[in-house]
Amino acid sequence: MEIHPEYSCMAGPVPAGDAPIILVEALEHTYGGFKAVDGISFSVKKGEIFSFLGPNGAGKSTAINVLITLLALQNGKATIAGHDVKTDPQKIRESIGIVFQDITLDRDMTVWEILEFHGRLYGMPLAERRERIEELLNLVQLDAKRNELTKKLSGGMKRRLEIARGLMTRPLVLFLDEPTIGLDPQTRMRMWEYIRSVNREGTTIFLTTHYMDEADQLSDRISIIDHGKIIITGTPWQLKNTLGQDLIYLETSDNPAARRLLESLPSVREITEKKQGIVLMVNEDGTRLLPGVIDTLREAGIAITTINLKKPTMDDVFVFYTGKEIRDEGQQPARGGFLRAARH
Repeated sequence: MEIHPEYSCMAGPVPAGDAPIILVEALEHTYGGFKAVDGISFSVKKGEIFSFLGPNGAGKSTAINVLITLLALQNGKATIAGHDVKTDPQKIRESIGIVFQDITLDRDMTVWEILEFHGRLYGMPLAERRERIEELLNLVQLDAKRNELTKKLSGGMKRRLEIARGLMTRPLVLFLDEPTIGLDPQTRMRMWEYIRSVNREGTTIFLTTHYMDEADQLSDRISIIDHGKIIITGTPWQLKNTLGQDLIYLETSDNPAARRLLESLPSVREITEKKQGIVLMVNEDGTRLLPGVIDTLREAGIAITTINLKKPTMDDVFVFYTGKEIRDEGQQPARGGFLRAARH
């Protein structure tokens, strides 16, 4: 599939003065005979929110597990903050924070004890540790819950506490694996704001998600990944713009004939087929183009049964570049998320 070079992950080096904090080149990882990560290359700029968007089984977690040193680097090269993942794993661990997909909090410790223990585990001096705990409790709005046992917290509060724990050591990069999975819509949106707050503090965020709206709303840049390969990389606006200014969905009495007729219109960038109709990607305001589309089909004796005009979304982008809608999470084989790799 041809991808516009401006948006491709292989578009070239990051401009001078904007050196990447994460740089990955030709990364591969295989489980037995299954290639979970298939030669991916990408970079993450310091201070941005960067997302891997794809279904379970796409290779997201495997790639990240290599970066955070939970899996050995097999082929390729990867650096974080200038440290090589293969030769300097200790420096990598000192540079990052991690929030796993599964909750990993001790149920019988309080919010304050979780953070205190984590700081002590990393050898933080007492005064620095206590100061940092106060900062983080305010940041994630858990100050009133400092003496609450974690087993009594809501799902959203547990997520916020895990983010605070991941930030205790002031990491350069915070990895978040599906941070809002299982949360209700309101809590998800509040979690997005906490993530933005963390990013505004200067922390680079690397997010994995299979939620289209999450990637769209949070990310400075997105890599769509499927079957171990990065399909395309760009800002949400760039990715949606590759599909045109508007999308026109049509169901007609003769879809193949309608496609042949409409392909000749100068403002139509591309036409794709859906199960029951066709989709026109157009380079101008769709409301201006609609009358011409309708007239062209009527003059040819083709009846329109359904017509719909909309702006491109990340769902549309994913379908266009992968050829399918994002796969249902429950149907995917487990290839080892953050927590599963950590246990190994």
